[in-house]
Amino acid sequence: MSIGNKIYASLGGDRVIWLIVLLLSLMSLLAVYSATGTLAYRKQGGDTEFYLVKHFMLMSGGLGLMYICYLIHYKRYSRWSPIALLIAIPLLLYTLFFGTSLNEAARWITVPIINVSFQSSDFAKLALIMYLAREISTKQDNIKDLKSAFLPILAPVLLICGLIAPADLSTAILLFLTSLLIMFIGRINFQFIGLLILLGIVLFAILIILAEFSSLVRLDVWIMRTRDFVTNSEGGYQIQQAKIAIAEGGWFGVGPGNSTQRNYLPHAYSDFIYAVIIEEYGLFGGFVIIALYIGLLLRCVRLVTLSPKAFGAMLALGLTLSLVMQALANMAVSVHLVPVTGLTLPLMSMGGTSLLFTSIAVGMILSVSKYIETVK
Repeated sequence: MSIGNKIYASLGGDRVIWLIVLLLSLMSLLAVYSATGTLAYRKQGGDTEFYLVKHFMLMSGGLGLMYICYLIHYKRYSRWSPIALLIAIPLLLYTLFFGTSLNEAARWITVPIINVSFQSSDFAKLALIMYLAREISTKQDNIKDLKSAFLPILAPVLLICGLIAPADLSTAILLFLTSLLIMFIGRINFQFIGLLILLGIVLFAILIILAEFSSLVRLDVWIMRTRDFVTNSEGGYQIQQAKIAIAEGGWFGVGPGNSTQRNYLPHAYSDFIYAVIIEEYGLFGGFVIIALYIGLLLRCVRLVTLSPKAFGAMLALGLTLSLVMQALANMAVSVHLVPVTGLTLPLMSMGGTSLLFTSIAVGMILSVSKYIETVK
């Protein structure tokens, strides 16, 4: 038996998800290597392999974390979720007031001594989805009135999204929508879902008011990006360069490593990596990426229908919805369907701690799939 066959045989769970992760990872290496060429000349004196090696190391670490989370029985995540949520809240508060500012947004916490930065919102997303899956699966029959629904479900969503929103509105909106979908699929009463939407609108209005008294809320950035999207059909500089990249790509692209727009696109290796992929691999390559994310979602829907436990179903679906919605939002920015955001393309953009947290989420999904396969 070959090494590849041995590895394949040793992996339990949904092998289609494993295959999707492998394909996205391999395509990510090619895309990042191409997209970081200009950055390497500007920051590393022309060492074009520097960012490739860095991304490969982070990706390898992410795959390692994914495998560890896959080995852990998913029921443990239910027990850990309240603790994770309690940790997430002070981390978000610290980030909001004392976080490291990069690209004019205080979204990062820098760990002393090792000098590594991570976005606390990435951890908070995992914590909230785990917690919601737990609460909906264990207390669904007991949620009869506002008092029983507000504290276990509505309040945590408002608190976490409210703490993320001032510095990262796009992430907060996506997490809020994911929470609504989890509640809807979990058959939470429509009046509570409607109340959460209303309270979310109120919270957003409060943030706008607070922007008049504090620089923590990036209201000027929200207004600028929204106005630019609504009033400028051509888009700003970033969108214009992304459109040029897509037009240059045509149906089958200019070939790997032959992108020219990577030299002009800001953050071509993260926020706009999808435009670089289309330029080099054409619309065909772009459709392949979309198909892989949709395939991930469909495999997760299969898990939900097969899962004998409500928590496993809600956990897998919530995490998958979060990843796929972020991917679609990132791609929508490149084709000017939504205003510019700072969202990366999961498992594709250049590695950072966000890649590690994404890998943890996929590992949890695979843990659910492994359990389902063992009880079938």
